[in-house]
Amino acid sequence: MLRLTLPNGSLEPFALRLFEEADLTVRRMSDRAYNASIQDPRFTAVKFLRPQEIPGAVASGHFDLGLCETHSVLEADVRVVTAMDMGPGGRAGGTTRVVLAVPGNRGYAAVADLPEGVRVATEFPTITERFFASQGKRAVISFSHGATEAKIPELADAIVDITETGGSLRIAGFVILADLVTSSLRLVANVATWEDSVKRGAIGAITTLLDGVLQARGKVLLKMNVPEDRLDGLIGVLPAMKAPTVSRLFGSPYYALETVAIKASVNLLIPELKAAGAEDILELPISKIVA
Repeated sequence: MLRLTLPNGSLEPFALRLFEEADLTVRRMSDRAYNASIQDPRFTAVKFLRPQEIPGAVASGHFDLGLCETHSVLEADVRVVTAMDMGPGGRAGGTTRVVLAVPGNRGYAAVADLPEGVRVATEFPTITERFFASQGKRAVISFSHGATEAKIPELADAIVDITETGGSLRIAGFVILADLVTSSLRLVANVATWEDSVKRGAIGAITTLLDGVLQARGKVLLKMNVPEDRLDGLIGVLPAMKAPTVSRLFGSPYYALETVAIKASVNLLIPELKAAGAEDILELPISKIVA
């Protein structure tokens, strides 16, 4: 029913892990194979492409769905539907940005300081052209095939490049003048596919699974018992998505409680729960949370 394209390169490990945890394991003959499959009746084909190619491949109808980042969609300048936005840092926890940077020794502090006709090297000429047009600044934009920082000073005065923390740019002696795009990881759909009610229903089922995985990351299930006379005090310190689940133990003056907690806080939370009267505390992993 659905033809899916996934990114290779730096996004590939995240994509494979996400789909595996959603019980949509991607299978292929080798790590270098471009063709793959998912043992799920909603998928008829899976293929790996360069992230930059995915928006165009989806928009043209070669694929129904594709996983890529915001800047790839904007750079391709094509019409697709965002079926799911995983938010900034969806791929690995950092926030991916497309930025304008210049050598720190040039004395530029803002875009307005750049000279007319400033030479800009970038892998994102469409995004860059739109940005400078919005600033009313004329720029001579050249496409960079990589190693964009090396174009300074012979081939360019400034660069537009992708970064997460900006650390590598600072180490190279650059300062960031502006953020052009704050990117997020997106599952994008072909327009005609999205308008097909059957296929759209299948996409909805898939995004439910993927979102369930993302919602569960960094969370654990806590289960415990507590004496009746300490129940209210324990509930007062117990975190919960809505409210903790409470049930009476058969033939006992105890209650059983379970709730979802942030994994990073469990090292502090469990001793607090113990002090509040909790006994038999269990910490369990969660694979999905579907609201």
